[in-house]
Amino acid sequence: MKKRVVLVTGASGYLGGRLCRELFNGGHHVKAFVRRTSDLSSLPPPTDGGTRGGTLELVFGDVTDYQSLLHACSGCHVIFHAAALVEPWLPDPSRFLSVNVGGLKNVLQAYKETGTIEKIVYTSSFFALGPTDGYLANETQTHSGKFFCTEYEKSKAVADKVALDAASEGMPILPVYPGIIERFNGRLPGYIGQANDRFSFSHVDDVVDGHITAMDKGKPGERYLLTGENASFRDVFDIAAMITQTKRPSFGIPLLVIEAYGWISVLFSKLTGKLPLISPPTVCVLRHQWAYSCDKAKAELDYHPRSLKEGLSEVLPWLKSLGLIKY
Repeated sequence: MKKRVVLVTGASGYLGGRLCRELFNGGHHVKAFVRRTSDLSSLPPPTDGGTRGGTLELVFGDVTDYQSLLHACSGCHVIFHAAALVEPWLPDPSRFLSVNVGGLKNVLQAYKETGTIEKIVYTSSFFALGPTDGYLANETQTHSGKFFCTEYEKSKAVADKVALDAASEGMPILPVYPGIIERFNGRLPGYIGQANDRFSFSHVDDVVDGHITAMDKGKPGERYLLTGENASFRDVFDIAAMITQTKRPSFGIPLLVIEAYGWISVLFSKLTGKLPLISPPTVCVLRHQWAYSCDKAKAELDYHPRSLKEGLSEVLPWLKSLGLIKY
């Protein structure tokens, strides 16, 4: 593998931290772009030598602060733009556009000014492509823009158009679209609604591998879905119960009940300043199907996602070991 100077935005996040670690282990010089207030526990320590000669450098800034981003891009060959504001609801929805759209625009402007960047791997989301009610979608789908369940979905759809426009202008950007990354921090007493609509689930390590292979093999201007098994939340809960040897949920919680709870949670959020676990936009997402094919990534990126059962068998014990869940 050719050693490169690689910038990772969103480096302190769940995906970004693992991406930095794998790039570091692969022998690259990794510039981890983080805010000074970020939790850096997911990153390898800044050092001058991994097992394969990798190095990691902390670079402080924010994707909405262009000058700090431009400084971070200096001397880089590849940018992994993984920074994003990922929440179903925020009291100030304008933040989604400033971070998710404005941040990408700043990356593209920095590419123009830097002159050394060979490829931009942009972490989008399947939400950018829109729901797939009644069918299985692939990379040819673009968001209809007729409605959005969340402001996050809207911002990622707008950013997706920015990325595709940049690709049409010849910029070496390559959007990838992960599924729902398996990570759970609680247990619900019942199924969500009928729990039969399908969602595309991804294991974080598979998504990281897909990003790195996209750097090596991906074609600029092409789009790649880094999704996994399409399954219902009923499947998720049933498999999780089997793995943890706990009882399956015995009833379904109607979406109207969850929506009412969401409105109450939003009200309390405005009073306490803490983000709600459930909000009405979350319920809107649950009313739709989000099922996608990753056949293109399998063919062109040698992408081999784990099954849902394999992924949960790894993730649930790991979360238990961290004290994040109990069973």
